[in-house]
Amino acid sequence: MLYEPDTYMEARPTYPLEWYSKLPALTPHHNLAWDVGTGNGQAAIGVSEHYKQVIATDVNMAQLERATPHPRVRYLPTPQTMNDNELVSLIGGENSVDLITVATAVHWFDLSHFYFIVSRVLRKPGGVLAVWSYFDMAVSPEFDSLFKKFHDSLLPFWPKEVRDYVHEGYKTLSFPFESVGLGSEGNPLPLEIHKQLSLNGILKLFRSFSPVNVAKSQGLDLLSPEVVKGFENAWDGPLTLVRDVTYKAFMLAGKVRS
Repeated sequence: MLYEPDTYMEARPTYPLEWYSKLPALTPHHNLAWDVGTGNGQAAIGVSEHYKQVIATDVNMAQLERATPHPRVRYLPTPQTMNDNELVSLIGGENSVDLITVATAVHWFDLSHFYFIVSRVLRKPGGVLAVWSYFDMAVSPEFDSLFKKFHDSLLPFWPKEVRDYVHEGYKTLSFPFESVGLGSEGNPLPLEIHKQLSLNGILKLFRSFSPVNVAKSQGLDLLSPEVVKGFENAWDGPLTLVRDVTYKAFMLAGKVRS
């Protein structure tokens, strides 16, 4: 896990509502959606405004237990012991899903296996798969410069999936689907997510990063008092002062090729 669950929920950006309007506009049917790696259910709830039912799945029970209830969302665990046919049946069966979303999670998946399941359950024609994530943040030129140095110091300690895919903005992510106008393999759609955070909240998020804790276990303090002081100076105000933060995001969306 990249974040401690509670901190993850507090600091994770809220995906813009217009995303949930763009995606349904691409699918002719709006009966069933599947949100994979749902976490706290943020994307599932957004999608539920446009689909009659959303199946929201995750292998992480700790996240599902914190997921926000919604009358059109069914949260279901998908343990790794579940076989393909069981999973397909759980979701709704072959050729049944109008929209599949994966918010900040697809880089953890066995992609070839996941795409095989997608090809079975996605409605043909008309079904759409959309995956997205984010990695960078922008506050001000001075803060951003310090963040880049901090970010670069984390790279050796991130899991390989983050270094290979997320850090590259999903440009290196295999995505063998026909484009629907929202990015394509090798050319993700760049997006922005805006959120208001205090420096206290940002530092709490930084301290929850797994690379910070992995490095600390090896005797290296990546978020040292000197680094924190630099962020405080760049914030130019009380630690509780709330500023606009822009997360740099990226999306790939497509349909099964004919």
